[in-house]
Formats: sequence, C-alpha cells, structure tokens
Amino acid sequence: MTVRNGQGQRDGGRAHPGGSAVALCEAYDTALLDLDGVVYAGGEAVPHAVEALGVARAGGMHLAYVTNNALRTPGEVAEHLTDLGVPAEAGDVVTSAQAVARMIADEVPAGSRVLVIGGEGLRVALRERGLVPVESADYDPAAVVQGYGGPEMGWGRFAEAAYAVERGVPWYASNTDLTIPGARGIGPGNGAAVEVVRIATGGRYEPKVAGKPQPPMHRETVLRTGARRPLVVGDRLDTDIEGAFNGGVDSLLVLTGVTDVAQLLAAVPEHRPTYVAADLRGLLVGQPEVVADGDGGYVCGGWRASVSGGELVLDGTPGEGADVLDAVRALCGAAWAEADRAGGGVPDAGKVLAQLGA
Repeated sequence: MTVRNGQGQRDGGRAHPGGSAVALCEAYDTALLDLDGVVYAGGEAVPHAVEALGVARAGGMHLAYVTNNALRTPGEVAEHLTDLGVPAEAGDVVTSAQAVARMIADEVPAGSRVLVIGGEGLRVALRERGLVPVESADYDPAAVVQGYGGPEMGWGRFAEAAYAVERGVPWYASNTDLTIPGARGIGPGNGAAVEVVRIATGGRYEPKVAGKPQPPMHRETVLRTGARRPLVVGDRLDTDIEGAFNGGVDSLLVLTGVTDVAQLLAAVPEHRPTYVAADLRGLLVGQPEVVADGDGGYVCGGWRASVSGGELVLDGTPGEGADVLDAVRALCGAAWAEADRAGGGVPDAGKVLAQLGA
C-alpha cells in the first residue's frame, strides 16, 4: 500500500497540493475515513457527509472507517453510522483499540491481564486477542493501556494507571490526540489523559502508542481493508495527514473538524495533505492543479498567491468565478514554498485570512 497519485511531492514532503483530473472516488479504490470531525461530530452527521459517502459508495469506492477513538466497539460504530444514513458493518471499521490490542498481544504472554483505562472498545479488542482486561493495578497486570473513555472518565482511573506505570508495568496508549471534536466544541482527548498519567509519574515514562500517525495503526488498517489505492481522509494534520505521510499514501484534508486554514498554511512537510476540500463532497470531484508561475507565485483556478515582505499576498476575487478553496490551495503553495526556502519560517497570513474570511 505505497501508492501516491497526487503531484507536488518534494524531499519527503509536499511542495504544494496535488491535482486530479478525475473525481477522487474514481482515482482511489478505498477511502480510509476518519470519523470524528469528518463523518460526524458530537454524534451528529457532518453536513453533506451522508450524501457524499452514498454517492462515492454507489460509484464503487470502498469506504473504511479508521478512528483513533477507542471508546466504542467496531459494531457500535457501524450501528451509529448506519443510523446516520451511512450503511456500515463492523468489518468496515478499524479502531486504535484494535491496533493497540494487537501490539500488546505481540509483546506479552498469551492470556495476560491488562489494566484498562478506557471504554468497552478497548476491552472487546483485548479479549479478541486472548488478553484479560482488569480494572485495578493490584491484579498484577502485564500491561496498562489507555484509550478515550468519554467525558465521564473519573480521576480514580488515571490513578490506577499511574500506580501501575510507577511500578514499571509496560504502558500503552491507543492514541495521543490531545483533543476531540464534539457537538459543543473541542474537548480533551485521550492524549490529555495520557499527559495526566505522565505528570503523575514524574514525566519519567513514555507509553507505546498505536494510533495514527504511528505505524501500528497503518499496519492494522492494511491488514483489515486490503486497500490497493487508498486515500486517507481526515481533519487532523498531526494524526490523519501525518499517518498518511508515514504510510506512503495520499491524503485529503477536510476543513470540517480540528484544522483551520491558518494551521494548514503553517503545516510542516509531514503534515501537508495531497488534497484539500471543504467537506466530504471533495471525494466526488477532481482537484485543480496548483502551478508555480515561475515568478515566485502559485496559481490555482482564478487565484494567484505569493509572498512579499514576509507576508502572503492573494490576487483574485470570488466574484470573478474563483473558488475560495482554490485560493487556499494557491496559498498553500506559496506558504509551503516559502517555509521550505526559509528553513521553516512561516509567512504572515493575517491579511489573506481576513480577505477570505477564514
């Protein structure tokens, strides 16, 4: 699974967003879709997600749902998706709980006890690997694993993890996403809970992490989906997009979750997506080329972006038939090129963001 279709690759990162002459759902055989902030947020479908996924599926694209959220079982996730209007089965879902359970099973004796700080998704995944979930550090666990347990997770659970880690029990985490999007906004994710345990144990210990962007999650996804021309679809640069980068596959960033335009423009090479779209309707269309004009500028659609005096400059207006997302793509070209040239410095984007209302 090492196919890259998008153009614009340079020195291990992207020089600018790529283009596709055909709809992305035709260019790739499988969409590896993140869930929170991409398909749903706070339990409700993201606008346009249900309809777009239905069209992509009807056109022959295989849809697989790959989530760092270890709270629910694949069956529960599939049932929720189906209730939202996105038909899915448990086998269509890959979770970080499954990835971390495989990792633990590969490293501890069969039948070992594992202290679980998380939800039912973790417990089911561990049992599937022949491991025995326990609730207390006093049960002599061979490992301790943390996964997102929902907003009701109590401090006593973090204390159990800290007791075990302090005793030298191997420590694992399903993922380290610091935040998770919900209906009321952005809340603390499993990474925040991991930091609680890290601080409580004096910062002397580090967990082994399975979820995106780490290789175990990519491995689990490959094993379970069999994708040959995959496209990673996500809303986070540091998990979805970096995970695609680490796995050597193309990616689509949708702006319906955590990442905003300012963060996208400042992306380091491993966080630069192949494609950018407002939402999942981006699967149903091609992507325009971003072209360097030879004069320091980048052109996409009716927009030209460049850097002058350390600031991003944008020429073009929506009233001239220029799509605002084309402006973002052109700005990515100019910003990323300047960051690469300057060794990491990011040009000031304040004026162009105000111009776009972003």
